[in-house]
Amino acid sequence: MMKAYTLMIETFLRKASIRLVHLSWFAIYAMIFLFPFGPEMWNWGPFLFGWSGCLLPLLLSEGIFGDDIASGRIRLLVTEPIRSWELYLYRFLGLSFQGAAHLLAASGIVLLLHLLTGRGSMAGFGGWMLASWLIFNTWAALSTSLSVVVKRAHNAMILFIATAAVFFTLSLLTSFFPQSPALGVVLDVVRYTCPPVELLANIGFGKTSVLGGTGSVAHSLLLTMVYGAIGMVLLGRREFKYVAD
Repeated sequence: MMKAYTLMIETFLRKASIRLVHLSWFAIYAMIFLFPFGPEMWNWGPFLFGWSGCLLPLLLSEGIFGDDIASGRIRLLVTEPIRSWELYLYRFLGLSFQGAAHLLAASGIVLLLHLLTGRGSMAGFGGWMLASWLIFNTWAALSTSLSVVVKRAHNAMILFIATAAVFFTLSLLTSFFPQSPALGVVLDVVRYTCPPVELLANIGFGKTSVLGGTGSVAHSLLLTMVYGAIGMVLLGRREFKYVAD
C-alpha cells in the first residue's frame, strides 16, 4: 500500500512545474470572472471540459516515463520489488487522482465566483464535470503510453501537434467533401478509436439519452483501459540502461 501511495504522489512531486500548472489553471478560472460575461455569452461547462479535461492532462503527463527513461532512473525503478505494469498503473492513477482533485477545486472556484458575480452559465455543469474527468483520464492514458516510447517530455508536444493536425485535416476534408462515404468511415474510426471528445461533450450539452450517455461513459472507460494496456505491454517489453541519453 505504501508503494502504491509513493508512486502515485510522485506524479505530483516529480516536477515543480506541475504545481505551477495547477495554480496557473486556477488563476485563469478566477481571472475570467473579471469579464462581464452574461449567461448567454459564456458556459463554464465546455470551458472546464476543454481547458482542464483535454489540455491539462497533456501538461501533467509530460515526460512521465520519458524523463526517467532518458536519465536511466527507470532502470532503478523496475529493478525494485515492483512489476512494470504496477509502475504504469500507479503513475496513471496518480494522474487520475490529480485530475479529480483539480476538477473539484476548479469547480468550487467557478461555483463560488458564479454565486458572487452571476457571470456565465452553469447549465449542465454536473454532466460537464463527469465528462471532463472521463476525457482527462483518456488523454492521460494515451499520453502516458506515448511517454514510454518517446524520449523525455516530447510525448505531450507530439500528441498536441498530432491532434491539431488531425482536427485541421478532418475540418478541411469535411468542408470540401461533405458527402464522401470514405470520409464518413474515417470520421467514425476517429470518433471511436481516439479520445471521445465529441461523444462526451454530448453528455454535457444534454444531446444524448440516458442509454446513449451510459454507452459514451463505457466507451471512454474502455478506451482508457486499452490505451493503458498498450502502455503496460510496451513498458514491460522495453530494455533500459543506467546511463543517461
